[in-house]
Amino acid sequence: MLKRPDPFQALCPTRRVLDRIGDTWAVLILIALDDGTLRFNELRRRIENISQKMLSQTLKSLERDGLVRREVFATVPVTVEYSLTELGRTLAQTVNQLTLWAEAHIGEVEAAQQRYDRGGASV
Repeated sequence: MLKRPDPFQALCPTRRVLDRIGDTWAVLILIALDDGTLRFNELRRRIENISQKMLSQTLKSLERDGLVRREVFATVPVTVEYSLTELGRTLAQTVNQLTLWAEAHIGEVEAAQQRYDRGGASV
């Protein structure tokens, strides 16, 4: 009988995927690409405060994980476009649900943070 993966174990493959999903830049890239194919600089302009290095590293990781497709066009200068794979689209749907939750509950989260910062109860 196959043992179910345990993400609480350090070497669990599921944990590595969860680590990727938990990365802020990866989440923002997935959301941006869910709207359609973008070039590197379009992504950089869309996602405020991401450095060129971090965008490049995160895109490479997402490509390695099979979530993002990188397509190079032989133009001068070279054109590179990024899009979600089918697997990436399934993850983007889940990430979009988290985004909707965050948007719906940001007021409650901020109120809880303010209570906590004042030394009040967290509920």
